[in-house]
Amino acid sequence: MEALEAHKANEVVVLDLRRLSDATDYFVIASGTSDTHVRALAEHVEEALRAAKRRPHHAEGVTAGRWALLDFVDFVVHIFHPTVRDFYQLERLWADAPAVSVGAGK
Repeated sequence: MEALEAHKANEVVVLDLRRLSDATDYFVIASGTSDTHVRALAEHVEEALRAAKRRPHHAEGVTAGRWALLDFVDFVVHIFHPTVRDFYQLERLWADAPAVSVGAGK
């Protein structure tokens, strides 16, 4: 996701869940460096997708800044504070999902 990388998100990963889940097609997972950075990243993603006429079906945690979840139905964006990402380890939970290349990343 360009909006995440443009605003210095860390460790951006896209997991392809199409063969593993009926809930969504992709998880986009990224980290911010602080609660403020997590909030800002979530806001930037919403703004970028709003410009493309996409709004989240559901959003959680944006104001707290520890773990922001933006559900766009076809894909879900998870933006974590690093300690929260280490705790939940979504990449490990969804280890069967192939990662999709999204550019240089960090």
